[in-house]
Amino acid sequence: MHNEKLFTLIKAPLVTEKSARVGESLKQIVFKVDLSANKREIKKAVEELFKVEVTKVTTSIVKGKRKRNRYGIYKKSDYKKAFVSLSKDSDIQFEGLN
Repeated sequence: MHNEKLFTLIKAPLVTEKSARVGESLKQIVFKVDLSANKREIKKAVEELFKVEVTKVTTSIVKGKRKRNRYGIYKKSDYKKAFVSLSKDSDIQFEGLN
């Protein structure tokens, strides 16, 4: 897989209260990924970018919410969430990244 595609597959880490709880208890990290990405590509991208060992990847597609303002009704974009399970000795720290 090309390095350019690796950087475009994973868009951002998704940090919420639920993802923090899952991260502590199950050693999982949640990423916002490209809609066209599959589990194999996500696993390879995380392993190569962060130099960790991935044991399992679970994905879900989140439908965008409908919003309303004074100009009319519009819809937020759909996105895909990837729950990446890491091995026992692997860990990703986001504090030092910019």
